[in-house]
Amino acid sequence: MLVARFLKQRAVRIQAPGNYTLPNWYDPEGRLRTFACRTTRVSPFRMLLEVPVVGRVGDRLTSYFREFGKFNGHISDTVHGGFLLELDMTRAERARFAEKLVWLEKREKDPSIPDARVDARYVPNSPHSALTLADGSIVPCFVIDASMSGAAVSSELQPDIGTALAVGSCVGRVIRQFPEGFAIKFAEPMSSVGDLERRVITPPMRPRRPTLRPEPDNQPVSADDYYLV
Repeated sequence: MLVARFLKQRAVRIQAPGNYTLPNWYDPEGRLRTFACRTTRVSPFRMLLEVPVVGRVGDRLTSYFREFGKFNGHISDTVHGGFLLELDMTRAERARFAEKLVWLEKREKDPSIPDARVDARYVPNSPHSALTLADGSIVPCFVIDASMSGAAVSSELQPDIGTALAVGSCVGRVIRQFPEGFAIKFAEPMSSVGDLERRVITPPMRPRRPTLRPEPDNQPVSADDYYLV
């Protein structure tokens, strides 16, 4: 789609900071470069980004936004200092994203509206932590982001939904899977960012096996559990 056409479509005007990688842009060590960006208009199908390096139409890329999460997509049109990103999503993911955009639009019109659905996300500067499983085994993990009530984690392990485990020293259960990892809902919410950093982001030097108490199979699951917490 062309930018001119997108500007005439229904979308939310929001400036959300993020980052992205482009194909064939590498650093001296041969790793893909990461560039900063921010959104200007967003819909459940595409978003217009302001960027320092504009790719080419057809380029596939990965982007991440603290407000939204991680997206894959391709460039459909470019403008000076920006491009239009077509989002690759399933129907269910697009529906959830649409709900998020509806809430953001309401908040833009009335900043007093509280976010009662999910907690604000925290993106750690040092994302490396560890998972402790019910059998006591410990697996390294990468904390994508977190909030007072849960965390999104990437690891060589992909546990089933409902699995009881601990990230750092905080016990929780897996509530959702996605291509890059899975979401954990804490058994007890954190009280502050400092508590989050201490217990979740930074694992203990000598991790003690947390007490894992799997929740009953018939426990009701709320709609909020299917959002990245």
